Amino acid sequence: MCSDNKNHYLCIQMNKRYAIIVAGGSGLRFGGDVPKQFRLLCGRPVLMHTVDKFAAAGALVTLVLPEAHQTYWRELCNKYAFETPHQVATGGSSRFESVCNGLSSLRLQPGDLVAIHDGVRPLVSRRLIDCAYATASLHGSAIPAIAPTDSIRQVNPDGTSRQLLRSELRAVQTPQTFEASLLQGAYNVSYSPLFTDDASVVEAAGHAVTLIDGESSNIKITHPADLLVAENLMNDGR
Repeated sequence: MCSDNKNHYLCIQMNKRYAIIVAGGSGLRFGGDVPKQFRLLCGRPVLMHTVDKFAAAGALVTLVLPEAHQTYWRELCNKYAFETPHQVATGGSSRFESVCNGLSSLRLQPGDLVAIHDGVRPLVSRRLIDCAYATASLHGSAIPAIAPTDSIRQVNPDGTSRQLLRSELRAVQTPQTFEASLLQGAYNVSYSPLFTDDASVVEAAGHAVTLIDGESSNIKITHPADLLVAENLMNDGR
């Protein structure tokens, strides 16, 4: 949880906010020729909603895109008169490499705060963004997570399965936010397939991570049905 005490949030104003928005997926699970980050959500590409959320929170935004998508993004920005300030970095062959490229494009100072966010999570709230930056300023990291609502089972190699306790599990979201020097040091390693997100990279470097409450509305658009849910949530003002 994050405190609503104003002093809790004012403490982070001394630190510069950065956001690395990773949008390198091809969207194969979504289907179609247009990657999901460029699909229309309430009249604009998904990615524009995401960039706007972090810019409105005072973050300097770096958008990480595959080189093959960058011309198309510029065309979309012209078409939709999208003028929210941001820079573009070139994505890599993996999410890990894309984040590394995003980090290397920044002139970070110790104490600066870096949020890393999925480009296809456009419904992230200002409350969650501010909470993540505030918690990272105090503890070095902030990882949004929510408790699963479905029963979960672990499948073994032989096809058998066993129940896991929902009370001990959390589904991890973004923005995963860190103090700059901690994050840079953690990413100064070779890639491992065990790195499923930024928290796993930081933990592998020997740092504990701090969980904060995520939001059920902070969905990741992966399938066409997710886009319909996102439209409904946005139309409801959430």
